[in-house]
Amino acid sequence: KRGLAGGNTNYATGGLNASETSVQQKLGIQDSNEQYFEDTMKGGKNINDAALVRNMVNLSAETVDWLISLGADLTDVGKMAGSTNPRTHRPKGGGAVGGHLVDVLKKAAEDSGVEIRYDSTVTDLIVKNGGVHGVKVESNGKIYTVKSKAVVIASGGFGANIAMVAQYRPEFKDFGTTNQSGATGDAFTWAKQLDIALTQMEQIQTHPTVVPKKGVMITEAVRGNGAIMVNREGKRFNNEMATRDVLSSAILEQTGKTAFILFDQNVRDSLKAIEGYARNGLLTEGETLTSLAEKLAISQAELENTVKKYNAFQAAGKDEDFGRAASDMTRPIVKAPFYAVEVAPAVHHTMGGIKINTKSEALNNSGAVIPGLFAAGEVTGGI
Repeated sequence: KRGLAGGNTNYATGGLNASETSVQQKLGIQDSNEQYFEDTMKGGKNINDAALVRNMVNLSAETVDWLISLGADLTDVGKMAGSTNPRTHRPKGGGAVGGHLVDVLKKAAEDSGVEIRYDSTVTDLIVKNGGVHGVKVESNGKIYTVKSKAVVIASGGFGANIAMVAQYRPEFKDFGTTNQSGATGDAFTWAKQLDIALTQMEQIQTHPTVVPKKGVMITEAVRGNGAIMVNREGKRFNNEMATRDVLSSAILEQTGKTAFILFDQNVRDSLKAIEGYARNGLLTEGETLTSLAEKLAISQAELENTVKKYNAFQAAGKDEDFGRAASDMTRPIVKAPFYAVEVAPAVHHTMGGIKINTKSEALNNSGAVIPGLFAAGEVTGGI
């Protein structure tokens, strides 16, 4: 639809979750498909389609191997919020995963003879005898058709269409978004003529750590690598590794409805993704905690006390205030300079969408497979 390959994947920073992988094995990481399944069901509050989750989990290791075979670098494995074990695969040094995967997949597609058409908007499906046989396309003001034996809808979600978001979740009507501009939910307008089943459309995920007014997502890998979060009073207010919905709600309860991610030079050195934030001018820096607090206009004494207290919890392996796991407190905050980024929740991931089976075949409202129609990625629901 737009002038480049890849949708929201281009903005994905954290990594690709997978269990029992060859990379985990090389790094000595103990994990299991069963634990990944349980973590994912728990994160979805058990309303997920268990068959789809099981399918994703069981195929995750071979997906990693397949991507590596195409040239992807997934050699670094981190631990993210909601995961019992480290399983988030990403490039060396914790680099951003999304743009890298898009480049790898684009090259593989082109090397295989796939033609990629840009600035081409699909406006409808071609339907004949209840099955799908192609698409209608608009490009440069002209409409043409592409006939095919099957169609795979992989058009992403609707997180950039705030009017549509508000239809399902009115409380998000004034939220920002982390989504690329093309994530407008076009596919859902095609659903009616084929009676395509939609599921869990109201399940819209917010990301808790997005730079206000800029829409830049600060990956949870920053917290996973040791950052804490403080409010305008200079105090921690929640387990920083809580799930996105819990942390989003907690931030909205703070003064100003924003918070600050706080970390030191050791955390910065541990994660390449932070260098991108620095280049974009998103970091507030202080040679001491006192000078950082002054720049943030928060209590210097409270901030120093908060960090001192957290470092004691980290050393003891027990967070007595908010129950952050010892394995999630990877390093103390001790090495100058110190850094902070102001963040707030924004619309991130629309988890509802087209109902599919484990073969990615699209289903109608009677539960029957629609011949010739498949769907994958954020446009689908239930996983």
